[in-house]
Amino acid sequence: MKRNPFPNRSTAAISLMTLLLIIASCSKNFLDKDPLGAFNPDQLTNRAGASGLLIGAYHMIGGMGGAAGNNWASGPSNWVFGSVAGGDSYKGSTPSDQGDIVQIETWAYNTNNPYFNQKWQAMYDGAQRANEVLRVLPKVTDMTDTEKKVMEGEARFLRGHFHFEVKKMWNNVPFVDETITTAAKNTNVPNIDDAGNFINIWPKIEADLQFAVDNLPETQPQAGRANKSAAIAYLGKIYLYQHKYAQAKAQFDKIIPAAYGGSGNGQTANGKPYRLVNFEDNFNAATDNSAESIFAYQASVNDGSGTNGNHGDALNFPNSAGPGGCCGFNNPTMSLANSYKTNADGLPLFDDFNNAPNVSDPSAPYAGTLDPRIDWTMGRPGIPYLDWGPTPQNTWIRDQATNGYFSPKKNAYAKAQQNLLSSTETSFWGPTQITANNVNLIRFADVLLWAAECEIEVGSADKALAYVNFVRSRAADVNGWVYRNSDYDAGSGRYITRTTPADNYKIGLYPAGAFGNKSFALKAIRFERKLELAMEGHRFFDLARWDNGTGTVMAPELNAFATAEKQRPTIFKINQQAAFTPKKNEYYPIPQQQIDIENATGKINLKQNIGY
Repeated sequence: MKRNPFPNRSTAAISLMTLLLIIASCSKNFLDKDPLGAFNPDQLTNRAGASGLLIGAYHMIGGMGGAAGNNWASGPSNWVFGSVAGGDSYKGSTPSDQGDIVQIETWAYNTNNPYFNQKWQAMYDGAQRANEVLRVLPKVTDMTDTEKKVMEGEARFLRGHFHFEVKKMWNNVPFVDETITTAAKNTNVPNIDDAGNFINIWPKIEADLQFAVDNLPETQPQAGRANKSAAIAYLGKIYLYQHKYAQAKAQFDKIIPAAYGGSGNGQTANGKPYRLVNFEDNFNAATDNSAESIFAYQASVNDGSGTNGNHGDALNFPNSAGPGGCCGFNNPTMSLANSYKTNADGLPLFDDFNNAPNVSDPSAPYAGTLDPRIDWTMGRPGIPYLDWGPTPQNTWIRDQATNGYFSPKKNAYAKAQQNLLSSTETSFWGPTQITANNVNLIRFADVLLWAAECEIEVGSADKALAYVNFVRSRAADVNGWVYRNSDYDAGSGRYITRTTPADNYKIGLYPAGAFGNKSFALKAIRFERKLELAMEGHRFFDLARWDNGTGTVMAPELNAFATAEKQRPTIFKINQQAAFTPKKNEYYPIPQQQIDIENATGKINLKQNIGY
């Protein structure tokens, strides 16, 4: 089994501290998070109490518990909001099963969609759990000031994370700090100023991450805790989302090691210098917390906790057979599969990738070369799926008229890992679908590609090219490819006999000088993020970031995707009217339930996003 990521605290203690923070009713204000239960809050004002509260805040990275309950809408992978809405994947299953996702998949957002409300509740629950740590810390007497600073740094790192999640989802959101309590009767936190203008919370998120940078140690007692390097990476991400490229570059420079052309010394919380590892190691519970993992949701199973597994992706397994046995959601799109086509030089096709023939089309399949990452990203008919054997033609697809041909893979476990790194506990409705696979929120490949963007904007085109080529070089390592007629070793994430590649793989590096043209360089970097980070919940938010409110990037990309998908066995063929609306759909509608609660007194505290 994979053990609890915070082994210095018992499962009972974690469960107790988590329960103390669950609110009484979902009908209450989303900020009403006063501790409940048999304990008086004053009994938590010691090292053990504060530590338990902090673990409760870490727990909410998984999006489960509290007001939102156990629901895949709030999972850390953001598979609905980042992958399905971003063109990486279809909703899956049948159109009516979790039908609320169809709105999100086709950009016909409804302000009453429960998926939005569940995500909102979970993230603000997490923020208030972090705030509870900050409220308790000044009263703690059995910790040194230095120890308190470290714990405050972790709490503010987490608070920054939760606010970043809501910021990238809804843009115009309230910032909730430790002064917001029911006792203070100030829980109707506005997202507008007195003049009715939306408030910008980026500076407060920056401040939280900067405090974490200044006060967190380089290493931590447990691999799952935030450390200084993780805070630096996250601060760089915050700057990048604001297009502050020079500030973002300065952060990434601090953590990219000399082996990758940088001058930094970034390391994981358990002291491993950052580096690219075997690609599949990023998605294998046996190799979690590798040297590439900068910050991740820590999942564990079969340790008595019942709540630490990756619940958020519980639906996202092949239907009827293979790992999980259910439920056929989050199927990779045909457009995503086509994105892995390569030209004679092993480079992406860019503008022509989505032309027929389609990859794995049963009637007239594409016969050209492919980037090998495709077969670690999705299960394709006839291609080995870890050690489960070749992916069957149709039986893993629940509704073949709306879901293409592919199954999700990055969240799956090997057959050899079943009941060891998949759950045998019955705390959830589908125990075989709860896994110990961590969810990487930031990994080193992510940082290299962010840094490449910054170099193109304010630095060196040659360095940007080098960063991208490091990522592509890892993918070009034949030892990490998928092979036919070979035993898969789950412990190493590799096939043992590497004689016959599973398909006609070819991947090349960009030649010297290729990034001299800024427009081409940005196209290449953005496409590389699509290939490298596919199905990891980033695509929608990357597109929104690159669009930056102009309406010139995201709408053309997603409407071209929809046009292609309307000709294929997908949900878009049924919904021919599906279209992405620029300068509106880049952000989701603020949940109407939250607007009604915050504005119940007649004063407008929470204002809806434009267009909804």
